[in-house]
Amino acid sequence: MKLSSRGRGCCAGGSRERGPPPRSPFVHQLRLSPLQKAKIAFMTLTLFPIRLFFAAFMMLLAWPFAFIASMGSDEQELEKPLSWWRKIVDVLLKAIMRMMWLAGGFHWINVKGRRALPAEAAILTVAPHSSYFDAIPVTMTFASIVMKAESKDIPVWGTLIKYIRPVFVSRSDQDSRRKTVEEIKRRAQSDGKWPQIMIFPEGTCTNRSCLITFKPGAFIPGVPVQPVVLRYPNKLDTITWTWQGPGAFEILWLTLCQFHNSVEIEFLPVYIPSEEERKNPVLYANNVRRVMAEALGVSVTDYTFEDCQLALAEGQLRLPSDTCLLEFAKLVRSLGLKPETLEDDLDKYAASAMKMKKEKVDLQEFSAYLELPVSHTLESMFALFDENEDGIIDIREFVIALSVVCKPSRTLETIQLAFKLYQSESGTITEEDLAHILKTAMGVSQINVTHLFRAVDEEEKGKITYDDFYTFAELHPHFAEDYLYADQMGAESSLETSSLSAPNGICTDFSPDNTEDKNKPLQKKLN
Repeated sequence: MKLSSRGRGCCAGGSRERGPPPRSPFVHQLRLSPLQKAKIAFMTLTLFPIRLFFAAFMMLLAWPFAFIASMGSDEQELEKPLSWWRKIVDVLLKAIMRMMWLAGGFHWINVKGRRALPAEAAILTVAPHSSYFDAIPVTMTFASIVMKAESKDIPVWGTLIKYIRPVFVSRSDQDSRRKTVEEIKRRAQSDGKWPQIMIFPEGTCTNRSCLITFKPGAFIPGVPVQPVVLRYPNKLDTITWTWQGPGAFEILWLTLCQFHNSVEIEFLPVYIPSEEERKNPVLYANNVRRVMAEALGVSVTDYTFEDCQLALAEGQLRLPSDTCLLEFAKLVRSLGLKPETLEDDLDKYAASAMKMKKEKVDLQEFSAYLELPVSHTLESMFALFDENEDGIIDIREFVIALSVVCKPSRTLETIQLAFKLYQSESGTITEEDLAHILKTAMGVSQINVTHLFRAVDEEEKGKITYDDFYTFAELHPHFAEDYLYADQMGAESSLETSSLSAPNGICTDFSPDNTEDKNKPLQKKLN
């Protein structure tokens, strides 16, 4: 796979020089200088315990006020204006929450623009979503948010959540997402009787280097929204909490060890959708994202949370942050295909590739192979594998890449399939074949497999079978870290990651599955 001169690919092949890799929005690398480490050590022993205690105390102090104010609140009462005593509780809780953030080093919060009234914009769309510290605008506005139903049972936190009258999404109810959208519609069309709803449309945390695809849930009601952008202009970024990088507690510890933490909240003008956008929530979401990206001065990318799952899947081959398999997965979806449901098709593609053996195909043949018409998206996918830009590709590379995208955590199944595609009549492959296999499976331009191949080829025959590789992998389950990453991938490929069972962040996704735009135009990848 390669990086074409037109910028459609993502990996350089052969002897061609490799361009600068794109920065993955799902990875955050935090490198500390010796002076910063010494400072953090000092603050850990002095300021950190005081701040942590004070912040926890403020949250506990807020609990009884939220509990009393939430008692006996039925739906009809919630739609009425706040009574005088609830207004007092509201002010007190906002003050307590502000003191909690003050304890965390957020000495002042820079707010730009004017927050729209609920009657002007019932929904606030906030991006980029990069940390649990993004709860700051929630506690400032006490806008409702969309939360998992299980969160209301969390001690203390659950009471505070219920106070802001959230919209709950239930995992156990298969119809919950549709009900959530209907509830948001109902509140949004109440002429300001309900509090505004604050939604983080990215659906997961990123490193703020770009805006990833917005989930359409917030835009399905078709009502005006107010975009809200967040910035953390700190010299040392201890705020960002992504799937690959410092964990949740480490982020909390490092942030509380900073003397001052800056945050900027900007309320952009209300975005009123056109008639076309009201009918097409994906178009509406993309246009609002473009406005927010311009305000932030960042690019947009078609990467999604599903790409995050691919990049950080717990397989034996951890994908590097600049893997072009993310681009490949995006193109697969743009062709109207869902990687999660392609395993049956994968067997068909693999069988056809085995019949072709080493025969290469051109664009028309590739189109016939996939049973898809030639399109800009198909041309872009073809360009990923057109290593020498001579108009032909090795179809085996496509099958291997598709296997990784379909089964990202089942590494050995992909390698076994690759062996079948590349092996000779004697069932063996050479070091060059292994390099082709792993280069494609990891989505990189170049890879040195000499160390690994020699370790597998104990008898020094110059060729190995899949059984040889499988036996070696069983004895060395971390073979990638030991024989590949250590030499060429660096620390970024072995960073600690979180569980990917659900997106991290504040606002859970509630977009119905049938709102995905399968035919959206391909956008250039972030460089």
